Amino acid sequence: MAAVYPRPRRADTTDRPAVALTEGALVLSASSPIAGKGVQIAFDGGRLTSDAGVLVLADIERRLGIAERLARCLTDPRSPERVRHTLLDMIRFRVLLIAAGSPDANDCDALRRDPAFKMALGRPPESGADLCSQPTMCRLENQPTITALKRMMAAMVELFCDSFEQVPRRIVLDIDHTEDRAHGRQQLALFHAHYGGYCFLPIHVYEAITGKTPDGAEVTLVLRHVIRAARPP
Repeated sequence: MAAVYPRPRRADTTDRPAVALTEGALVLSASSPIAGKGVQIAFDGGRLTSDAGVLVLADIERRLGIAERLARCLTDPRSPERVRHTLLDMIRFRVLLIAAGSPDANDCDALRRDPAFKMALGRPPESGADLCSQPTMCRLENQPTITALKRMMAAMVELFCDSFEQVPRRIVLDIDHTEDRAHGRQQLALFHAHYGGYCFLPIHVYEAITGKTPDGAEVTLVLRHVIRAARPP
């Protein structure tokens, strides 16, 4: 029920705006009209989000099947009756977090209740269950074995190959590394003299018309796997 306080009338001033309290929201009415229409100022916006773009990204991800391809590469060791967040949902959440500019697993705690991310994973924005927390996401990131990582790499190569409508006559691969700075004591984060800090140094492989390929046995090893997977039978 709304509690409305009557507007006082004074001879020397205009009517003051009425103040209404509706379901805990303060509403100021009777303000100066704009283009002949009344204006209401309310503070009951509810749960807002600045990440509405992830809904578009979620549609693109589902169309490409990125999370599904990666989830098939993993074996879930958890008891099925205790699973609250599937591998598919967690991978999709992680992919969208990175795409939205939130690359740290710590961001899960702040965005697991975000209505846009919940909708992106097919959950109602208000009544739907929260997404996974940082500890749950951290366990997922530490789960893949060497074999699983190779399968995931092969799945991404397969995704790349499926992007062509016809087998191309030539593919130019651009291989380079990129700094992923570590701000804590993450496992396998080593000091890199060129970047002057502790970081991971993942190798990225791109298809390009021209590109500079770094030297090294590690690049040769990566190329061997990529070419073997991309070459038609």
